[in-house]
Amino acid sequence: MAIDCLILGAGQEVGKSCVIVNINGKKIMFDCGMHMGYRDLQRYPDFSLLSKSGHFDDILSCVIITHAHSDHIGALPYFTEVCGFSGPIYMTHPTKALAPQMLEESCKRMVDQEADVGQFTPEHVKSCMEKVIAVDLKQTIWVDEDLEIRAYYAGHVIGAAMFYARVGDKAIVYTGDYNMTPDRLLGAAQIDRLQLDLVITESTYATTIRGSKFAHEREFLKAVHKCVDKGGKVLIPTFAVGRTQELCILLEDYWERMNLKVPVYLSGGLTIQANTYSKMLTSWTSQKMKEACTARNVFDFKHVFSFNRSLIHAPGPCVLFATPGMLNSGFSLDVFKEWATSENNLVTLPGKCVSGTIGHKVLMSKIPTKIYLDSNTQIDVRCEIHQLANSAHTDSKGIMDLMKFLSPKHVILVHGEKPKMAKLSERIQAELGIPCYYPANNDTVSIPSTHYVKADASASFINSTLCPNFSFKNSASEGESELGGEDKTTSKLEICDARVSEGLLIIENNQKANVVHQDDWSGSAET
Repeated sequence: MAIDCLILGAGQEVGKSCVIVNINGKKIMFDCGMHMGYRDLQRYPDFSLLSKSGHFDDILSCVIITHAHSDHIGALPYFTEVCGFSGPIYMTHPTKALAPQMLEESCKRMVDQEADVGQFTPEHVKSCMEKVIAVDLKQTIWVDEDLEIRAYYAGHVIGAAMFYARVGDKAIVYTGDYNMTPDRLLGAAQIDRLQLDLVITESTYATTIRGSKFAHEREFLKAVHKCVDKGGKVLIPTFAVGRTQELCILLEDYWERMNLKVPVYLSGGLTIQANTYSKMLTSWTSQKMKEACTARNVFDFKHVFSFNRSLIHAPGPCVLFATPGMLNSGFSLDVFKEWATSENNLVTLPGKCVSGTIGHKVLMSKIPTKIYLDSNTQIDVRCEIHQLANSAHTDSKGIMDLMKFLSPKHVILVHGEKPKMAKLSERIQAELGIPCYYPANNDTVSIPSTHYVKADASASFINSTLCPNFSFKNSASEGESELGGEDKTTSKLEICDARVSEGLLIIENNQKANVVHQDDWSGSAET
């Protein structure tokens, strides 16, 4: 028997995440993400590969969402409200709290991009979220009488979880995005040692080993301080959940130490709401952050303020966090158009920008340059560009550490770039001896698994295993005498118990399997 995995867009491109796993006839959709680089139906996974008829309720047992980033949840309202899935959806409590704001922001971006097809509305988002069942970490959930799921802490962003799923004797873990090292905001991923047939892991940084986090932070702070010191403006395009809060904490501490008076701004309601939820969800943060919050809530920033659109053209230096993170649309792109033309300004981009986004074009270009937004619009980019080295994703060492800890029978790599996934796959197989696969989008992989059968055993078979079968063997060994004299040869007696009992596994129709001694067998059932 096998575990079948259909990759609906998590393979070669980092931006899209959706994997269908069939465990003993129970099909689970893990994540339902949106690709940030497209403006048409290509932004969504190809759900027709799951069902040509569109009867998804008859096929899927449930949908599991690992966290509230667009590339993992962005297509969910489209799948439920437009495609018609009405089954159960599972995510953690923080993800359920953050998801509506993230999804409504996606609605606005689609309107801004004038998307002709595949749009969903705020009403769709509300209806979709009514189907969601929130779960606690390590809470065992029975989706039905056969399918068991459980969430584990993943780090990465508040609410992110790895999910364990088991049907009968077959079990898997789908990691989603995770981080194996703690940061200023969150702890490292934590999971039990489990008996697993398969782990499906992200591989964003499949070949990267990150250097000192403190060195990267110093580099970031130095670039920001240099810009504002000469009167420039700093734009930090960012995702609303995760990096914004961590970088705000970093800047708040630096501003306090350096006695800086330059304003730091958060744009729009989304980022501000995410900060509000972060204040409420400190139980999901790292131990160091929990301890700091006992004295005061570290999310009550003294130097961070709400940004008004009228301030875009205001004189003087400032720092602005604006969504979305890859400059693909929205307010961050609006500000980029205005500030990128000045050599005094700075734009600091996330470590990864998906192909097709403005952020990716900027990172791939030598400044100064001209960036084309579309066939009719171009930006003369003269500002400094800084790439954030910090990331909430684990690096290749973290992936290897987790695979070694869990020791599954098989590994599938998703959420990565094919050449790098190939190298990581080779490493996992060479160093850990675990078969590893890296399928492309829309491919299906069948993972062979061991079929376990519970069986009774006859008294004669059990008795036959109780009889010892000793064998004796003399062995000689040489060694130097304790006093340093001549070598001595000593004789050792080795005793082995080589008991073997031969039996037959009998499986008769509609009856429990039974193991009997071969001398007792006289039937004609399947053996």
